Amino acid sequence: MSHRIGIVDMGSGTARLVVYDFEPGQWFRLTDEIRESVRLGEGFAATGELSKAATERALDAIKLYADYAKATDLGKLTVIATSAVREAANSQDFLDKLEDFNLEFRVLSGEEEAQYGTLAVANSFQVSNAWVMDLGGGSAQISRLENRLFLRGQAFPLGYVRLTEQFLHGHRTSESEVKNLEKFVLRQLEPTLARMKKDAAPLIAMGGTIRNLARAVQKLEDYPLDALHGYELKREALENLIERLLELPVAERSSISGIHTDRADAILAGALVYRLVLRQTDTKSLIISGQGVREGAFYREFMPRPPHLFPEVRIFSVQNLFAHYPQDIQHTQHVRKLSKKLFDALEPIHGYGAADALLLDAAAYLHDIGMAVSYHDHHKHGAYLVLNTQMPGLTHREQVLLALLVQYHRKGDPKLGSYKRILEPDDELRLVRLSACLRLAEFLERSRSARVQDLRVTIEKERISIHLIADETPRVELWEASKHGDLFKRAFGHDLYLETDELQRGGVQDKRRRTPDGKTKRK
Repeated sequence: MSHRIGIVDMGSGTARLVVYDFEPGQWFRLTDEIRESVRLGEGFAATGELSKAATERALDAIKLYADYAKATDLGKLTVIATSAVREAANSQDFLDKLEDFNLEFRVLSGEEEAQYGTLAVANSFQVSNAWVMDLGGGSAQISRLENRLFLRGQAFPLGYVRLTEQFLHGHRTSESEVKNLEKFVLRQLEPTLARMKKDAAPLIAMGGTIRNLARAVQKLEDYPLDALHGYELKREALENLIERLLELPVAERSSISGIHTDRADAILAGALVYRLVLRQTDTKSLIISGQGVREGAFYREFMPRPPHLFPEVRIFSVQNLFAHYPQDIQHTQHVRKLSKKLFDALEPIHGYGAADALLLDAAAYLHDIGMAVSYHDHHKHGAYLVLNTQMPGLTHREQVLLALLVQYHRKGDPKLGSYKRILEPDDELRLVRLSACLRLAEFLERSRSARVQDLRVTIEKERISIHLIADETPRVELWEASKHGDLFKRAFGHDLYLETDELQRGGVQDKRRRTPDGKTKRK
């Protein structure tokens, strides 16, 4: 039975509603999102209180979300508040005004906020150990993820809105303002940064600030993939962006492509914090998380039993996407079986390991999801769906290769195209070889009836023979698969021979061989 839930992340800078449809532990889908800039933490640095204007903006956003929940018959709406409400001297006044709304309101402690963030990372990256940093408008959390579990975390008063109000006051940002901000941040973080440098692990950063900075870098560098989750933001690229921000007056910073208008006046402060962290820990890059506290809150609903973790992130990611666009599961499973048999048997030639086996299996699982759009060009539709869906657990390289495998599973000359710059030097050959395995498996299951029950592969000096095990001659499979001998030879350097094996007709064994020229011979 499916459920529907709304979660509002009431941050110091923005308030964002996300809506999920889900079946607990099985699948989920993000179905809606509304974002409002509320600047709840505005003025907090000077007074320690929520200002009247900020409170009114936040209440207006909550009224909007409550109205949405009523209009869409949303079963449950939860609002999560973080540092601004947590720390304000007058936060109770704000909370009292929420009693008229039919919603659940939680004020997270600094440690709880860090826990929610690390849970999001544990369920969206293929990592066991990492440092997780979440910098919002009012605070920054730095946490340690170990064996996919929250080990420890701490909140610091280093939000981008708060730091801007404390240190960056002018029409332009001066060198002295930058130095004063950095000194303050270093005093706060020095022990933590020392631990991060000593106990090295990937740094995964979340929150609107770092996503906005990463988007700007992608625009500047003409990055070929429109995805932020899993993007590697290099320190050098961040430093170059900071120099551009410093060159411009505050009012003109939104002119940099990718910088959001409602963050432009304060985003520099957040960028300077990240630059300091990378420099002090001698880290060359960080990884962007497209998920955060609200996703962590959702996972606690999706998997109610602790520790709220997917057994394997990549596998769940593929299965979840398939659940969005379900296809003939028997056909899908048989293509998976045949492609694995081919991959394993041809290992002496390709030499690939478990990571490539998983990639091929994911492509076999998803190869037909484009049929949800249309049969015609469903290979292209499927590739689009893979490329334009957040695929937790996959790197950008793996996501691109997966999309290309789906695109070339039935036709076309496999090429890397515009994505070559984010792939590895040997990925073109890898794409050709994995595509050959997938395409052959697809056409050996052409009638979608599992007539080719199994296969055996024999590697000879100049040819590769594939013996098809079937109860009757699979003519359409032989005919269709034989058309792709050229791709197979390009992939593996051998001619392809297809044979039906161990067929019994009236007690007489019948074997047919499909030669590279497409003709059939009876032995």
